[in-house]
Amino acid sequence: MILYLHGFDATSPGNHEKIRQLGFIDDDVRLISYSTRHPRHDMQHLLNEVQKQIKFSDDKKPLMIGVGLGGYWVERIAFLAGLKSVMINPNLQPEDTMVGHIDRPEEYADIGQKCVASFRGKNKDKALVILSREDEKLDNTQTDLCLKDYYQIIWDEEQEHKFPSLGAHLQAIKSFNES
Repeated sequence: MILYLHGFDATSPGNHEKIRQLGFIDDDVRLISYSTRHPRHDMQHLLNEVQKQIKFSDDKKPLMIGVGLGGYWVERIAFLAGLKSVMINPNLQPEDTMVGHIDRPEEYADIGQKCVASFRGKNKDKALVILSREDEKLDNTQTDLCLKDYYQIIWDEEQEHKFPSLGAHLQAIKSFNES
């Protein structure tokens, strides 16, 4: 089972396309949606939804995948749920990058302060990160510096921020989950 979290643009047709592509490596792909506007409520909602999906599945290796803002949430929620995750162009600093787009960006900073101390060290090697060199929204060199000591990083030379085509990375995602 793959639990897919969309980015800030929840209604983008690209989400449906990514879910369809992920279906080539797992026939059970589930979208978990959230508001994108109220971080504190989103976190509790996402935790509850993931726990519910896991409870009603017999999959022994569920995987969480998120793009952009979804990557931010996937890293935290998968860690708390004990799952592996794949972050695609994760927005690691939404309190800075989402000002003017979300109602309460300061809640992301608050979530960061309340997170388990050194959670990335405790989550080491349990996430795969795919970064676009052509990301027009985020500076992924900073993301790489932040995450490279904890997770495997794969660089993509062609995709933009929303990462419309996962095809070149499906086998790496599947292999990571099976390892």
